[in-house]
Amino acid sequence: MEMLQVADAVAREKNIDREIVIVAMEEAIQKAGRSKYGYDHDIRAHIDRKNGQIDLKRYREVVESIEEEDEEEVRKLTLEQAQREKKDAKVGDFLIDELPPLDFGRIAAQTAKQVIVQKVREAERARQYEEFKDRVGEVINGVVKRVEYGNVTIDIGSGRAEALLRREECLPREHFKNGERVRAYIYDVREEMRGPQIFASRSHPDFLAKLFTQEVPEIYDGLIEIKAVARDPGSRAKISVLSRDGALDPVGACVGMRGSRVQAVVNELQGEKIDIIPWTEDLGSFIISALQPAAVAKVVMDEEKKRMDVVVPEDQLSLAIGRRGQNVRLASMLVGWEIDIMTEEEEATRRAEEFQTRSDLFIGGLDVDEMIAQLLIAEGFTSIRELAETPLEEMTEIEGFDEDIGQELINRAVAWVEAQAKELEEKRTELGIQDDLMEFEGLTPEMIMKLGENEVKSRDDLADLATDELMEIMGEGFMKEREAEALIMKAREHWFAEEDAKNDNAQEETATTDEGAEGEMPTEAASNG
Repeated sequence: MEMLQVADAVAREKNIDREIVIVAMEEAIQKAGRSKYGYDHDIRAHIDRKNGQIDLKRYREVVESIEEEDEEEVRKLTLEQAQREKKDAKVGDFLIDELPPLDFGRIAAQTAKQVIVQKVREAERARQYEEFKDRVGEVINGVVKRVEYGNVTIDIGSGRAEALLRREECLPREHFKNGERVRAYIYDVREEMRGPQIFASRSHPDFLAKLFTQEVPEIYDGLIEIKAVARDPGSRAKISVLSRDGALDPVGACVGMRGSRVQAVVNELQGEKIDIIPWTEDLGSFIISALQPAAVAKVVMDEEKKRMDVVVPEDQLSLAIGRRGQNVRLASMLVGWEIDIMTEEEEATRRAEEFQTRSDLFIGGLDVDEMIAQLLIAEGFTSIRELAETPLEEMTEIEGFDEDIGQELINRAVAWVEAQAKELEEKRTELGIQDDLMEFEGLTPEMIMKLGENEVKSRDDLADLATDELMEIMGEGFMKEREAEALIMKAREHWFAEEDAKNDNAQEETATTDEGAEGEMPTEAASNG
């Protein structure tokens, strides 16, 4: 019974199944038996689940013949040898010999202890993983267990589980001491060789959202929804909220009486300033609110590129950008669009430059005078290619254009596009540009020519470029860093697909090999028990 009492005590202490502990004990006794009688023998141990009695037995398999170099010779008997001990023995049977109880020596006891500890630890890790794998997204409360090089280990289960708070997931200038209580957000749980790893964060945007959920009952109840969060951890954050109840002010509810609710979150985040912004489907109004406290004069949006130009008065420029670009960066993260801040004077200069560039394009490409070019720009045309694809009916709706003028402009635009295509094909052949670059989505003919002239002649060549190299090839101001990065990553997609295919093939081969190995296991499993 003593064995069962020990098993019960360990199971309770480690919060694991009693059967796992007993099986570990059996393996430990089995290993100790083999160390005493010889590792080549098939020694098996069994602990009675009711009275704790230990049975130690040796198993020998009856076979037709034994090869001279058979490494498992001591585990086997020929039929003739077996029938001397048991007359009705048949091939495939096992002869079982009772062995005397073990008198554990110091080494055997140490070996048994190591086996039990290892098995219990494995069971404990499996339990931890099962317990926490579905808790990603929760806020945990724990006690700092140790701090190593800024990485904090948090005890989150009365000694039964630990979470890792990496240095980069802490707030800047935040230091913890052993025994200190800490709150953090579980953002990942992974099963690794050394056991399940629970990764926590205090800088994650969702940590801020979870803290508001705990502090604001209306968010917890679903009356207010958090739409987006942007953080510069430890410094400043922006959070957009939407009320599901027209009579409920989402900002006021999050701020609380005399700021009590938001202040509780600010205190938890070491004084991080928080802007609470009402969410609206009108993107222009939303970005104006997101850039507060700066006043915005105008917002110009490019939906295709998810980019917007925000125009502010000269005296509001530094306020809109914020210290080290913090305000506009957080607003951009909150909205999910790229934002360019400019003054009214800069915007007027840029518009004038764009107007002149387009005007020159229409004058040179269509052989028209400045008045017609400006009229086309005023109607919203941005390229000759766009004009070539416009129906005649739309052209005649433009004031001052009759059917003849409209048709002539379309004919000239089509001729220009065809000439450009012919020139492009000739240049493409001359430069040796490959089809995969010509057909690459997101590149205009002009961009392809620039790439070809700079020895970028295939999709792989484009994928090999660094972001700054692509921006330099395209020319100053042609594209933003984010656009260049997106093009290069898109060009690399086929690399990742090929790598994934290789990994899948390797896994299939491994699985096939494992199946073959499992097919050979029954004999060994039968002999090992």
